[in-house]
Amino acid sequence: MPKTNNMPKGIDLLRDPSWNKGTAFTMEERHELDLIGLLPPYVNSQDEQIVRVLQNFRRKSTPLEKYIYLINLQLRNEMLFYRVIIDNIDEMMKIIYTPTVGMACEYYGMIFQRSLGLYIMLNDKGNIREILQNWYKKEPRVIVVTDGERILGLGDLGTNGMGIPVGKLALYTACAGIDPSVCLPITLDVGTNNEELLDDPFYIGVKQYRVRGEEYDEFIDEFMSSVKEIFPRCLIQFEDFANLNAFRLLDKYWPDYCTFNDDIQGTGSVALAGLFSAMRITKQKITEQKILFLGAGEAGLGIGDMIVAAMVDEGMDIVDALKRCWFVDSKGLIVEGRDHLNDHKLKFAHPHEKVDDLLGAVKALKPTAIVGVSGMKQSFTQEIIEQMSSFNERPIIFALSNPTSKAECTAEQAYQHSKGKAIFASGSPFDPVEYEGQTFVPGQGNNAYIFPGVGLGVLVCDAKTVPNEMFFTAAKTLASQVSQDDLDKGRIYPSLSEIRRVSLAIAEEVMKIAYRLDIARAPKPDDMKATIESQMYEPNYRDYV
Repeated sequence: MPKTNNMPKGIDLLRDPSWNKGTAFTMEERHELDLIGLLPPYVNSQDEQIVRVLQNFRRKSTPLEKYIYLINLQLRNEMLFYRVIIDNIDEMMKIIYTPTVGMACEYYGMIFQRSLGLYIMLNDKGNIREILQNWYKKEPRVIVVTDGERILGLGDLGTNGMGIPVGKLALYTACAGIDPSVCLPITLDVGTNNEELLDDPFYIGVKQYRVRGEEYDEFIDEFMSSVKEIFPRCLIQFEDFANLNAFRLLDKYWPDYCTFNDDIQGTGSVALAGLFSAMRITKQKITEQKILFLGAGEAGLGIGDMIVAAMVDEGMDIVDALKRCWFVDSKGLIVEGRDHLNDHKLKFAHPHEKVDDLLGAVKALKPTAIVGVSGMKQSFTQEIIEQMSSFNERPIIFALSNPTSKAECTAEQAYQHSKGKAIFASGSPFDPVEYEGQTFVPGQGNNAYIFPGVGLGVLVCDAKTVPNEMFFTAAKTLASQVSQDDLDKGRIYPSLSEIRRVSLAIAEEVMKIAYRLDIARAPKPDDMKATIESQMYEPNYRDYV
């Protein structure tokens, strides 16, 4: 008899991706589970299935075709999907997440086949608790939620943005071993202002303009309180909300909910980790840096806040630390006295004459690092990189905008225009670059280095909240995982093949913070590392009879 009483049988078993092993069901299992005749006779091992998947995957001619193939695999055989992803993370990450996921979101209505999460519409207000109870898997422990207004650097994609929560949760499992059965992607459909989508017959969302103001806030309030009531141990990750909502929602909810915003805190943490690693190359202190940002949205300001915290941690006065971070937005350099600055920008507005563009700011400020989070492709021009190289022995160039089509510069441009001097990182992956006999391996400042490990630690200790200190510590932990060999190659992040080890290290440090701050509900284990490892999901087939 089956070892698990609630396991489906027959065709229902083959249609359940959490249980399905496809052609790997043994003959004994087929007899006991009513599968005889429903599968071809040959019994494959999981390893044989992996070979078949990879061969089919690599025959696909475009990244979008590869994405669709992997989603189909996820829909029919979850364990095989994650085994393939984990064992081939360098190859698969760029397909299941940046940069391909951006294209997938643009075409999400066209390629949609079956729901992988929940869609909650504005018209569902008053019934959100009932909708959450429709979820058919285990009680969720982590939700990634978006309203689709700021998808990567692509803007308002409305309900098509569901590809982001789906992709992020796949990374929670692949990179940190969080059981996919406790992961829930959610899209909140409050409309879209994207005229192309409103005219698109294949758009899967409600065709109305976005709702703002009190009606929007009441909807979000009901969603948050409903999750807390129905799933009281659930972590809620905000993803790709627009600037006008992202900061205020985080400020509103984080003190009383187990929640964080990955675009603000995760991006800030991974960028800070890259800066810590860069300091090992330059032999400088973080308090000696002057950072100039292109883009003053949630990503840029989140990084700025994290860098300021790091400088204060090193003993610098907060006022002096703030003056080490400068921002250029669509109206030029943010300076003291400029009109219409919100509170998050205002604290980074310093005394200076008006400067209209990034090149002018680079010439005037002579920063040690430029950080691109603008979504403005090719905005780190040859002249800007050459200027940075003229007054820095090792200029720090972070082109963090996603997807690749929105990157401020390519890795090749950074190394060539700086004559091999740049310390480079990007949001999307770039191939190694050969320059004058040296091979540079560009680092990818991917949030996947941070949020899965933070989430894993939060879930294992059952933390009540997610304080910013967890992300600051995650940055230091990630930087400590970078080897000297990595640095010698110009890489300021560890190899993606090490990401589960990195997530384990981050989770352990996150748990230490939770117990020190007395916000953990689970009893403190004697061996944190062993406890975390024991709860990490491994997608290996097991015997069902």
